[in-house]
Amino acid sequence: MTDTALPTIQHWINGAYSTAAPTRTSPVFNPALGTATGNVALADDAEINAAIAAAKAAFPGWSNTSIAKRQNIIFKFRELLNERKFELAKIITSEHGKVVSDAAGEIQRGLEVVELATGFPHIMKGDFTENASTGVDVFSIKQALGVVGIISPFNFPAMVPMWFFPIAIAVGNTVVLKPSEKDPSAALWLAELWKEAGLPDGVFNVLHGDKQAVDGLLNHNDVAAISFVGSTPIAQYIYETASKNGKRVQALGGAKNHMLVLPDADLDLVADQAINAGYGSAGERCMAISVVLAIEPVADQLIEKVTERIAKLRIGDGTPTDTHKEPDMGPIVSEVHRDKIASYIQIAKDDGADVLVDGRDITAEGADGGFWLGPTLIDNLPTTSRAYTEEIFGPVLGIVRVKSFEEGVELINTGQFGNGTAIFTNDGGAARRFQNEIQVGMIGINVPIPVPVAYYSFGGWKDSAFGDSKAYGLQGFHFYTREKAVTSRWLDPAKHGGINLGFPEND
Repeated sequence: MTDTALPTIQHWINGAYSTAAPTRTSPVFNPALGTATGNVALADDAEINAAIAAAKAAFPGWSNTSIAKRQNIIFKFRELLNERKFELAKIITSEHGKVVSDAAGEIQRGLEVVELATGFPHIMKGDFTENASTGVDVFSIKQALGVVGIISPFNFPAMVPMWFFPIAIAVGNTVVLKPSEKDPSAALWLAELWKEAGLPDGVFNVLHGDKQAVDGLLNHNDVAAISFVGSTPIAQYIYETASKNGKRVQALGGAKNHMLVLPDADLDLVADQAINAGYGSAGERCMAISVVLAIEPVADQLIEKVTERIAKLRIGDGTPTDTHKEPDMGPIVSEVHRDKIASYIQIAKDDGADVLVDGRDITAEGADGGFWLGPTLIDNLPTTSRAYTEEIFGPVLGIVRVKSFEEGVELINTGQFGNGTAIFTNDGGAARRFQNEIQVGMIGINVPIPVPVAYYSFGGWKDSAFGDSKAYGLQGFHFYTREKAVTSRWLDPAKHGGINLGFPEND
């Protein structure tokens, strides 16, 4: 039931908040307290059409704005974001639950893409060939697509949209962003920042909603492209639906990321990084490590080190105060998701795994009503269990004991997903063999979460990505532009060639 006393979180359309009373809303929670803090408007067809119409109307003016003026606005946005990123971090913590330092880190990684986008004039340069044929020049130009839709998940309400919209806007597109209805306010803060930076109204719009809003973007004739990050079933649905409607699509899906630990690895480093990659952001990230493949005989020693570190983790409200030190890990984003994660722990136990540390028993510091589930460590996880094969998206780390490098590689390569993976070893030859043989899009060597820097591109293989383009980097610029080849001849009046009905030939 909607609490009408709570504030309504509205859409941002054509440079302003919508004033229309929503026909449907969904509650937004503070996950650490378990209480609703607002009601987000869920778009109906009229609001979907209004957001797309605003972006369409803004496109001719924005795409024809000079490169110099566009670049100045991107630079201004970058400066404002860098100055005030902790404002945004606190908003993320209040709706997602991740601790403020983690939220600030997310913003910093998104800021890298904004900084990449400031260099777009160089990337937008075309090619030119003079006198390709006698008196004929050939050159290429890159142009924006039009209105692009961005559909982002709850786990990174700032970073994931910033994987896409800085580049899309820089090269001349206009944007309709549909954030997750679980934590919608970060997108609105970014919209206000764009306006302050001087972005014209209608270039960046925020449309809240559920499947109706998603389908509205996928099926609307005026939307040229879709960028998406989320679960694999939804990524596949978005790719198939949008592609069928003639749109350009990049749809990044789920993951089941493995860390292969060789016997020669530094186990203290491995334990530290397993904790960081498995439990950071409560495991709610597609690049989290969820399975450690330990080549025997190191598993027992590694488990001991990981268990010692888990015992020292502090779980609690991620909002720091004068009297409250920031904990290591915050709550799960919602009660429904918390219960889903808990169900996978039970599945693993029922399938014969050993639950060494059970996060369902957690007691959080000073916040009893929140959506709590602590770090969980499972040993002897059967590779036939759904707790192994399916994405859990929570702070659950499974240990699978393997006999050899080859067995570990085979487990990774035969999995459904191919997002990210890591190897920990001091053997350069083994690391090089791993990077060549593994069938995964992003690989870490003694790096547990190999999210590429902004000038490379992010994306996985297999069921972790649908479409031909990765996010950001050069592939991001290619995705949001299309190329024209122009063949040009300016005739010398003194040398007119006369009529010739034959097929044109180069000479």
